Amino acid sequence: MEWPRLLSTTRLGQTHQYRREGRTDFLTDNDRIIFSSAFRRLQDKTQVFPLAETDYVRTRLTHSLEASNIGRTLGKLAGGKILAALGVECSGPDALSEDDFGTVVATACLAHDIGNPPFGHNGEEAIREWFRTSATGKAVIEALPPDCRADFLHFEGNAQGFRILNRLQFPDRVGGMRLTCATLGAFMKYPCDATCMRTKDGPYKKFGLFMAERDIFAQAADDLGLPRHNSEAHAWARHPLAYLVEAADDISYSIADIEDGFRRGRVTYDEVRDLLAPLFPSEGDWWRTTLEAMREPTERVEFLRAMAIGGVVQSAVACFMQHEPSLLRGEPLPKGISAHMSLSAPFAALRKADFEKVYQDPQVVEIEAAGFEVMDTLLHAFGGAVFRRHTNAMSARDRTLIKLFPALRHVPEDNDTPEGLYHKMLEVTDFVSGMTDTSAVSLYKKLSGMMLAKG
Repeated sequence: MEWPRLLSTTRLGQTHQYRREGRTDFLTDNDRIIFSSAFRRLQDKTQVFPLAETDYVRTRLTHSLEASNIGRTLGKLAGGKILAALGVECSGPDALSEDDFGTVVATACLAHDIGNPPFGHNGEEAIREWFRTSATGKAVIEALPPDCRADFLHFEGNAQGFRILNRLQFPDRVGGMRLTCATLGAFMKYPCDATCMRTKDGPYKKFGLFMAERDIFAQAADDLGLPRHNSEAHAWARHPLAYLVEAADDISYSIADIEDGFRRGRVTYDEVRDLLAPLFPSEGDWWRTTLEAMREPTERVEFLRAMAIGGVVQSAVACFMQHEPSLLRGEPLPKGISAHMSLSAPFAALRKADFEKVYQDPQVVEIEAAGFEVMDTLLHAFGGAVFRRHTNAMSARDRTLIKLFPALRHVPEDNDTPEGLYHKMLEVTDFVSGMTDTSAVSLYKKLSGMMLAKG
C-alpha cells in the first residue's frame, strides 16, 4: 500500500469533486459526522454507566469526542514522521500534510461507535440472542438466504456504523454521507463480511460489513489499494490508520473508565495513582511536586489521567512507526498497537482493573440485564410484525405496531422473496439499534402498557 493513495479524497457516489475555501476534504468529513443526527444520538447511549443519574460520567458522545482528540494527536505525530521519511514536500493545494493524517484519524474516531445500539455491547448481544433463541427470530433466520443469516446471528455495531455512514444518513442519495475513501478506510476496523469471520481462513474475530454494504466497501478498498485477504474472500487488509483509530479508542476508554470508576467510588485514589503513574512519559519525576500541590483528589485524578494519556500516545506512535512497513504490506498486527507498544504491560494491568472493578458496578450489571428485556420486547414487537406482514400472517396487533414503524425505504413492501425479507429485517435492526437508551426504555414502557401518553 502507498500513503498518497491511502489518503484518497474520492467520495463514492459523488460525480464531481469540489472543495470549500478554508476546509480540506478531510475537515469536511469531520463536519459531516459532527452535524449528523446519528452522532447526536450518542449523547444518550451507554459508555459504561447506563442511564446515569449524574452528569459527570461519560456517554458514547463524550467518549467519541475524547477518542477523536487522542486520534488527532496520534495521526498528526505519525503523519509527520511518515512524510519526513518519504521526503514529501508539504506545499501546494494537493500536498499531503501531517494535519491530513490527524484529521482522518480524528474523524474516523468520531464515528467509530456511531452504530452502537442502546445499552452498549449488551445491546448488540441482545439483538443476536433474539435471532438465535426466540421462536420468531429463528423463523426469520430460516427464511433468509443462507449467506445473509450471519448478519443477524452475529449482529455487529461496527457493520451498523458503516451502514449508517453510507446508506442511512441521506438515504435517498448514493453514498449516504459521501465521506472520503480515506476516512471510510480508517473507520473500518474489521474489513470483512460475516462469511469471513472466525473461519479457518478468516483474518478477523468480528466483521465490519453487512452483505448489503459489501460492494460499497469493495469500491472504497479498490480506490485505496487495500489488498484482499485472498482472491475470493470478501476480506481486505486493514487501512494502516485503522490501527491508530483502534489505539485512540483503547487509550480513551481504558484511562477514562478508571477515572469514572473513581468518581463512582469503585476504585480508590491510591489505586488510580498506582495504575496510571507507570504510563507517564519518561521525563523525570517533576510531576510528583505538581501532584502534591493539589488538594482535591478529583483534581489529582484528572492530572494523572492527562499525564497517562500523554505517555501512552508517545508509546503508541513509536509502536506504529516500528510496524509501519509491515502494515503497508498488509500484514496484520494481532490485538493492535496496545498489545505491542513498550507500555503494553502496565496498560494491560489498567484494562484488567477496569474489568474487575469498574465494569462490575451493580448499577451497570442491573441495567445491562434490564437492557436485554427492553431489546427483546422491541424486537419481538417490530421484528415479529414485519416478519408476519412478509408472510401474510399479520394480526390486529401487528397492524397497529406497523403504524409505529418507519416506512420501509430500501425494499418494496410487496417483495416477498428471501432477499426482500433480508432488507426488511435490516430495517428492523436499523430502527431498534438507532434508538437512544432513553427512547428505547420509553417505547418499551409504552408497548408494555406501563406508560401511556395522555391526550
